[in-house]
Amino acid sequence: MGFSKILINWYSNNKRELPWRQTNDPYRIWLSEIILQQTQVKQGLPYYMSFTEKFPTVFDLAKADESDVLKSWQGLGYYSRARNLHTTAKHVVNELKGVFPVSYKDLLKLKGVGDYTASAIASICFNEVAAVVDGNVYRVLSRYFDINTPINSSKGTKEFKTLAQELIDKKNPAEFNQAIMEFGATQCTPKNPDCNVCPFNKSCMAFNKNKINELPVKIKSAKAKKKYFNFLVFISNDGKTVLEKREGKGIWQNLYQFPLIETNANVDEETFKNLIKEHNLIKGIPFELSLYNKDVVVHKLSHQHLHTRFWIINVNRLITEGISTQDINNYAVPILIGNFIETFNF
Repeated sequence: MGFSKILINWYSNNKRELPWRQTNDPYRIWLSEIILQQTQVKQGLPYYMSFTEKFPTVFDLAKADESDVLKSWQGLGYYSRARNLHTTAKHVVNELKGVFPVSYKDLLKLKGVGDYTASAIASICFNEVAAVVDGNVYRVLSRYFDINTPINSSKGTKEFKTLAQELIDKKNPAEFNQAIMEFGATQCTPKNPDCNVCPFNKSCMAFNKNKINELPVKIKSAKAKKKYFNFLVFISNDGKTVLEKREGKGIWQNLYQFPLIETNANVDEETFKNLIKEHNLIKGIPFELSLYNKDVVVHKLSHQHLHTRFWIINVNRLITEGISTQDINNYAVPILIGNFIETFNF
């Protein structure tokens, strides 16, 4: 029995029942694939369910305010995914009359849709022979064939895509693609896979060479930069605070945050108090300052680690309009800010 047949047979007996596997609607497949980029199923599933309830069709998503989309995305991270999702929904509705492209080539033209997502939609919805290659697929193929080419190199990207395209079941590409992703997610796991019950254990080269823990190979990324974030949490006597919308490119674009001061290192309370006296939201008014978290919160992003402190600033009145603390949960904020809001309990 060949690779694809063994894989699909395993899948038919072991697949998880997931809502996006009950449909070939390109909107729902696209939505699930975008949510599951860099997100595990157990975390992404509740978001998929709430998204499809709030935005059941691409038309509903297209007419939504970006702030509502970002608020629904809150906690998933990588917010560019949500912004691209919204942009693409509007493009599909306004330019394509609500009809998704039906080929891999045309799907690639959609903003936020790369090789993997285009392959998934094309195969699952339109039965096109387009092999998916994600982290799970890299792991399965690198181990089974003992491939040492780094998966995050241009050579590796081409090599694994070519191999996956050769292996895909030409008569049943949708089933094959879902099978190989599921196999990597639940059987050929990153750590401690149960190779004794694996249907490929007799033919898997990495298993027979005792190299399971060495594959796949990945080029180490540059060391993450440290940044020191100090958020100013204003609380006025009339129950207001200040949130600012992050403009421009970069992390958390169009999300809301408390006013921010970056420093070169962690600073003590007295030093910080002197530092902020000239801040435009404090200048000229009396205030009381206290540090909320004695232990720094380290928020890890892909290329930077944010060493974060929240400073509580009590004032009689704000010198800007501000918002009611009762309305603070209506704003889309990064998970770092959201966690603080939840624990601080305005």
